[in-house]
Amino acid sequence: MGKITGFMEYERVEEGYRPIPERVKNYKEFVIGLSDEQAKVQGARCMDCGTPFCNSGCPVNNIIPDFNDLVYRQDWENAFTVLDSTNNFPEFTGRICPAPCEEACVLNVNDDPVGIKSIEHAIIDRAWEHGWVAPRPAKIRTGKKVAVVGSGPAGMAAAQQLARAGHDVTLFEKNDRIGGLLRYGIPDFKMEKLHIDRRVEQMKAEGVAFRTWVMVGELPKGSKVTNWAKETISAKALQDQFDAVLLTGGAEQSRDLPVPGRELDGIHFAMEFLPQQNKINAGDKVKGQIRADGKHVIVIGGGDTGSDCVGTSNRHGAASVTQFELMPQPPEHENKPLTWPYWPYKLRTSSSHEEGCEREFAIATKEFLGDGKSGKVAGLKTVRVEWKDGKMTEVPGSEQVLKADLVLLAMGFTSPVATILEGFGVEKDARGNAKATTDFIGGYATNVSKVFAAGDMRRGQSLVVWAIREGRQAARAVDEFLMGFSDLPR
Repeated sequence: MGKITGFMEYERVEEGYRPIPERVKNYKEFVIGLSDEQAKVQGARCMDCGTPFCNSGCPVNNIIPDFNDLVYRQDWENAFTVLDSTNNFPEFTGRICPAPCEEACVLNVNDDPVGIKSIEHAIIDRAWEHGWVAPRPAKIRTGKKVAVVGSGPAGMAAAQQLARAGHDVTLFEKNDRIGGLLRYGIPDFKMEKLHIDRRVEQMKAEGVAFRTWVMVGELPKGSKVTNWAKETISAKALQDQFDAVLLTGGAEQSRDLPVPGRELDGIHFAMEFLPQQNKINAGDKVKGQIRADGKHVIVIGGGDTGSDCVGTSNRHGAASVTQFELMPQPPEHENKPLTWPYWPYKLRTSSSHEEGCEREFAIATKEFLGDGKSGKVAGLKTVRVEWKDGKMTEVPGSEQVLKADLVLLAMGFTSPVATILEGFGVEKDARGNAKATTDFIGGYATNVSKVFAAGDMRRGQSLVVWAIREGRQAARAVDEFLMGFSDLPR
């Protein structure tokens, strides 16, 4: 514990943002990290609790009080060592994780929590700057071959852990670049892709082989190979060639809104809209890019993906942006005695909302309206809703028509896409995800011999930090399956 009275003396300091008029002109990150002195003060606020709820609030169980203390003492290299011991990619979580650890902070009971996420961000940025992040190739090779299918955060974390255990790991990705939704779902203004690229180089030096543009299993009906990948490899071929297969393909099936007028042009899933801009930022050419320039944009879905659509639309130069949420507006402040240390229900305003966005709560879309000529969407017929006894009912007389030239559906994801699970014969749970437990013995194993599943493909749509946790735990399970024991952390 760096400073015994620090939590009483110092206030929480937030990371800064570049001015809105400046940042909406480009797709660069705009968060201004903590200075050394600011980070020291924030580290001093940590109380080193007897029971640090932040540890359990963090899915990867970061050893938060320890690195807070080390930052207070300005021992940055050892702070990185502690952080790196539990989290493969702090530069991802330090940028896009919603920080459940902070909600669980004991100081949050009656004060502002410790700025854990900003401290983590500061540690990893300094680690890269000073060259402390280095490849750690295995000293002994096992001769075992492992295929990891899906290169999002779960797949990357698992592949890195398995390579460090000495296995020959090949990471398969259906897209042209590594990263999954980190690459093509998260806008660059929240996380630039150089953070993925340098981790890929580190993993290559650790022995991980990367194969992009490869679809494992059969393609979805009606799809062409060129739409997804340049080649396919069957589930059987993968099982024959590798000693173990770990499925980490995510849950990318977008939730649809089947109301009248859905067939109109100008209505797109968020995951049609967002990846295109990321490809443009990477220097690719995208034919017929979905643009929001000068348009009245309505984003249906009040979560993070919807917020990303808001920020991207503002950077396109939309005439207006409105975001719909079916649920009532949450309270500005949570009921801490009721919710702490769990994730609270409260109103959250993102940096994208602050850049310009009207937010509508307790509203439902009844119909998409066309312009009557070109078959393009021109508006939405909406109705206000209210919730009683857990049931939604429409408010009589509340129907209205709103103008919309572009509608983006961002209502979450339901299950894995394609037919990869069917190709392997993996049983599904009630939600359509791969069925596998997280038991200490036999965890992450599916009903198919030597086939494992982790990440969103197993647990459903979730956070990047949960994906990293599952990737690490699944790597240990695979290592144990192959070797009879494992020294990898769980």
